[in-house]
Amino acid sequence: MESGNHTQFPEFILLGLSEVAELQPLLFGLFLSMYLVTFTGNLLIILAITTDSHLHTPMYFFLSNLSFADICFTSTTVPKMLMNIKVQTKVISYEGCITQMYFFLLFGALDSFLLTVMAYDRFVAICHPLHYMITMNPRFCGLLFLACCVLSFLHSLLNSLLVLRLSFCTELEISHFFCELNQVVQLACSDTFLNGLVMYLASGLLGVIPLSGILFSYMKIVSSILKISSAGGKCKAFSTCGSHLSVVSLFYGTALGVYLSSVVIENSRASAIASVMYTVATPMLNPFIYSLRNKDIKQALRKLFS
Repeated sequence: MESGNHTQFPEFILLGLSEVAELQPLLFGLFLSMYLVTFTGNLLIILAITTDSHLHTPMYFFLSNLSFADICFTSTTVPKMLMNIKVQTKVISYEGCITQMYFFLLFGALDSFLLTVMAYDRFVAICHPLHYMITMNPRFCGLLFLACCVLSFLHSLLNSLLVLRLSFCTELEISHFFCELNQVVQLACSDTFLNGLVMYLASGLLGVIPLSGILFSYMKIVSSILKISSAGGKCKAFSTCGSHLSVVSLFYGTALGVYLSSVVIENSRASAIASVMYTVATPMLNPFIYSLRNKDIKQALRKLFS
């Protein structure tokens, strides 16, 4: 451990997206609007699915849980950022930082796993339509969702417990608007080799494996669609997975872009600004993607409002 002042239970300073005082009201208004749209949009998707019996199918079961995860995912970061701007403070306690980190990792991982399960659901529906209701029965869907929750919980708990063993120096400024795991670990005075190793392995678990599963599912889906003789049949088959494919592209595209930009640019503030795309913008856009491209969701929303 390095010599010098260090503490086990410090307070962290969240520098946010900008330190310019004139921009703070603009940032507050922008992120408050985005958060309200995210919360309202995803809540409407959940209500539409739960109140319409025609949508009580495996695909919409996973979609409603994805919307719930998106609400929670955004709620772990944006409200604290808004409060800091409002009261003009950048401090977050040690306990608050660990808690925020835990739930951010939990719901971020749950998003990733749910998108993978939804890709598998589309694979079974298009490639094995006659066996769809037998394979994707309620019990199996419940087990898939439970597996997503357990894996997300274990990933989040392991990383959070490893952070708890660290001691921190007096320089505790985080160039982000929330307690991002990698930046918190970099502030530690104690040895972080084990933390780095677990983060590296976790990136493979949450990035490579789910994305590989999604790509494999869509390779099979495209292969099956190309075998359909009629153009109308091809369009109908592809329309059932178009919304999911758009959400996957948005989620993994922005997350991968943030990761690659942080490696190449090595600018924490630029990485924080880029991370807004997958932490705030993507959960906000998901309800629009599913409602605009899915006639069943449109009908359910009309019934809900009428």
